Amino acid sequence: MKHILLLLSFVFCVTISAQEIQWMSMDEAIQAQQKKPKKIFVDMYTVWCGPCKLYDKRTFSNKDVAAYINKNFYPVKFNAEGNETVTLSSQTFTNPNYQPARAFGRNSRHQFARYMNVSAYPTVLFIDSDGSLITALKGYRSPKQLEPFLKLYGTDLWKTVNTQEKFDQYYSSFEYEFKTE
Repeated sequence: MKHILLLLSFVFCVTISAQEIQWMSMDEAIQAQQKKPKKIFVDMYTVWCGPCKLYDKRTFSNKDVAAYINKNFYPVKFNAEGNETVTLSSQTFTNPNYQPARAFGRNSRHQFARYMNVSAYPTVLFIDSDGSLITALKGYRSPKQLEPFLKLYGTDLWKTVNTQEKFDQYYSSFEYEFKTE
């Protein structure tokens, strides 16, 4: 009995210490942003996308990445071929050609993905606290590769790093803090 209690307390402690991203819908993030301004981080994915699954498995499961995203952004996981309704700046976006029977195959691109000019997956979006798109990063990134972008766009530093030369300086002098697991 003593061993079982010890094992259960260990599992509980590991579960509590594991940091996970607190994903929300786009509409939930927009509503939260109206109450407390904060940038939005969007993981734009599709169910058939292999690199999208790598983001979940290798990058978004990293506790440092998760903690940073949770602290500095409203995190959104958005299926770019799904049927979620999004209302942004008085515009409503849907996927009028969505076919539930194709939920595990390729489906039509969501109007919100089109509005954000997303046509490759995965793509992560950084949206400012006023609802405007800051930038979109296409392709998979490891925790170490994503960290400089999270810290650039998670703060207002991106407003002063506004030329290629300044970005190159920022990137080459960047000091990594996230642990890789």
